[in-house]
Amino acid sequence: MDMDQAAVFLAGSVLTVLGFLIILGGILIANNLIAKYWKPWGWTFFAWANPEPTRFMTHEEVEKVAPVLKEENGKSK
Repeated sequence: MDMDQAAVFLAGSVLTVLGFLIILGGILIANNLIAKYWKPWGWTFFAWANPEPTRFMTHEEVEKVAPVLKEENGKSK
C-alpha cells in the first residue's frame, strides 16, 4: 500500500464514520420529535420478563389506612 492508497483509505474511513454519525443523529432527532405520539405496543413474547407495573397508593388510600404504633416489646398500642 503506497501513500496515495493509504490517504484515500483514511479519508474514506473518516467520511464513512461521519456519515453514520450524521444518520444516527438524524434518527435520534426524528425519534425525539415524534416520541410523544407513540403508544406502547404491548409485546408478549417474554411475558415472564415483563411483570405488571407497580401500583402506588393514592392520597385517598393513604388517608384510609390507620397508623399503627408498636412498642419496643412488640405490643401495639
